[in-house]
Amino acid sequence: MKLGGQLYTLRDYTKDLNGIEKVFQYCQEEGFETIQISGFGPVDPVELEKLVHKYEMDVCCTHSPWERMQDDLPALIEEHKRMNCPVIGLGAMPNEARSDIHQLFLFVKKSREIAETIKKAGLQFAYHNHNFEFQLLEGRLIMDYLLQNTDPETYHFIPDTYWLQMGGLNPADFIRYHLHNRVDVCHFKDFAVVGMTPVFAEVGEGNLNLFDCFKACQEVGCSSIVIEQDVCPRDPFDCLHYSYRNLIQLAVAAGDR
Repeated sequence: MKLGGQLYTLRDYTKDLNGIEKVFQYCQEEGFETIQISGFGPVDPVELEKLVHKYEMDVCCTHSPWERMQDDLPALIEEHKRMNCPVIGLGAMPNEARSDIHQLFLFVKKSREIAETIKKAGLQFAYHNHNFEFQLLEGRLIMDYLLQNTDPETYHFIPDTYWLQMGGLNPADFIRYHLHNRVDVCHFKDFAVVGMTPVFAEVGEGNLNLFDCFKACQEVGCSSIVIEQDVCPRDPFDCLHYSYRNLIQLAVAAGDR
């Protein structure tokens, strides 16, 4: 599997092309094998594409706006192709779909259609989970509606280890038993506790069995693992550096290096 960074972690530094270039330089120096683009400021996609190729960034995935998926899908697909990015990811469903069954069904129907269009174009749609997908809505988990009403060939997922834990699940087991051949990219972030509060932690600094998560990713055919830390207690560049070194050690222990 390719190992790298989810650049949402560095979102405060990717507001413009100058900042993005500095972040790409950092990724290149760190030796990231792949990156996910997310949380970037409004930049010209042509100029972004130039930077991707200039720094030889392997872009495994994006988080793209739901509005663009609905209203500007052909251009979005073309932008991904020009960056050689195979996965168009959706960070979350709209707020209204999280509490209203009718709105949830509308979201499932529309996102399913979008996923089919993306697949026909030679790319892959993937949905990223938080913890709200594991709340009950009319007696069933929201995630169950997604898993059971979508085509495994066209509708993939970006499992997030922290948010799976926050949803009350064993992250490795969920990946292993529910997402076979439906994962291209997985978000690794650790889960720690301070007092009575759960907090985001660097890989290897929390309570998650990320080695088992790594093995589960191997088993389901995941091709990329990217580090994401929504909130960093110190310089996010340092957090990514530390997490990446620990992720490489996990890969070695799992026989992936």
